[in-house]
Amino acid sequence: MDLFLFFSSLLQRFTFSSPVGVEPKLDFKLGGDLHHIDHSKVHLQFAEFAEKYGKIFSLRIFGPRIVVLDGYKLVKEVYTQQGDNLADRPTLPLFDDITGDKGLIISSGYKWKHQRRFALSTLRNFGLGKKSLEPSINLECCFMNEAISNEQGRPFDPRLLLNNAVSNVICVLVFGNRFEYSDNDFQSMLKNINEAIYLEGGIWAQLYNMFPWLMRRLPGPHKKIFALWKEVIGFVKEKVNAHKADYDPSNPRGYIDCFLAEMEKLEDDTASGFDVENLCFCTLDLFIAGTETTSTTLYWGLLYMMKYPEIQAKVQEEIDRVLGGSRQPSLSDKDNMPYTNAVIHEIQRIGNIVPLNLARVTVEDTQIGKYSIPKGTMVTGNLTSVLFDESEWETPHSFNPDHFLDAEGSFRRRDAFLPFSLGKRVCLGEQLARMELFLFFSSLLQRFTFSSPVGVEPKLDFKLGATLCPHPYELCAVPR
Repeated sequence: MDLFLFFSSLLQRFTFSSPVGVEPKLDFKLGGDLHHIDHSKVHLQFAEFAEKYGKIFSLRIFGPRIVVLDGYKLVKEVYTQQGDNLADRPTLPLFDDITGDKGLIISSGYKWKHQRRFALSTLRNFGLGKKSLEPSINLECCFMNEAISNEQGRPFDPRLLLNNAVSNVICVLVFGNRFEYSDNDFQSMLKNINEAIYLEGGIWAQLYNMFPWLMRRLPGPHKKIFALWKEVIGFVKEKVNAHKADYDPSNPRGYIDCFLAEMEKLEDDTASGFDVENLCFCTLDLFIAGTETTSTTLYWGLLYMMKYPEIQAKVQEEIDRVLGGSRQPSLSDKDNMPYTNAVIHEIQRIGNIVPLNLARVTVEDTQIGKYSIPKGTMVTGNLTSVLFDESEWETPHSFNPDHFLDAEGSFRRRDAFLPFSLGKRVCLGEQLARMELFLFFSSLLQRFTFSSPVGVEPKLDFKLGATLCPHPYELCAVPR
């Protein structure tokens, strides 16, 4: 139906003809390799392409040609040894029209280096990666558990609640305050972000990147991506303006206040990106880095606990032995809870939240293996091929916490565990995500046993957008 509307819109608006003297031919070139791709499972097809064409292959699905790296050893070698040559992001029409060279995720070069360094140092000052942030996370665990208790064991979809809880932690760092779960504007913003991220991984977004000159003029689902981000940015701008009105440089409440102070210091260095518009996009990127992947991982985690109740019971047994029934989990407990830690890591591995990684672009002509990759070429290390690498994982396609346990039952690190990617563009929110996943997951399983509604079999089906997440589901949370 979508393709019908797209084709109809084309013929409604335009008459197409060959240039004078040129005979039209039926060779397929315009769409690149798009006709070979099933966008609902493209990350799985990349594995098939690697088997057929080798560990380094290229194709065109996003407009320009993209080089794909397959397998842990190759991805690690390229991202670590060629890190400086792969530090920039590609310029794709869709994202360029939404953000331009702004924010922390899409920007490149001088501006990106300044902004990433500033964001990391500022957030660390407010507790990122430090034990001082733990009380904020534990407080949010209490609010979340109370909201779940209010469901009284009835079936409900936990997705939005998880988003609210996880997002509030980054809100404390960015705004200096959290939002109530009853705040409709905040919930609307989170819904809009989820929907926009899903749509950005779909066929209409790819058509936009391939034919921007045409798609900018045509109606269709791609227009909704712009409308959603416009609403989200509007919400962020309101908060930024509120901070501008009453901020005190000597007593910053969070990242926004610190950014405003930095704007005054570097007002002559316009290239570094310290302006209000970039502040809004940087704030938005912190939301995405600090919310989307962590809440989606927890969403997968609860689904896997329902699917494998024996593993859930074993986690709860360890929690009860170490924490008891009332003391809240602490990061200091992690070393004494190897099985729980292993389950969390296995959820991250098999959940595979960012299956294709975020593409990078070569800063200069680069040699990868026997291939010379020209400057400006998109390159991505396929994280699916890393997290499911059969030469690195004993049972890569099974949910198996033993991947992260040694023979004595102690937790063991795995080199091929790279859900946050690696190199110059390693995920900005990695430290925060690790803290949140342990504390939120342990707190949830300490308080509740999760099961499917009566007569419903939990399914591990996924939907693929810019991230990989479960199809919406309901669960019953029974207090322990």
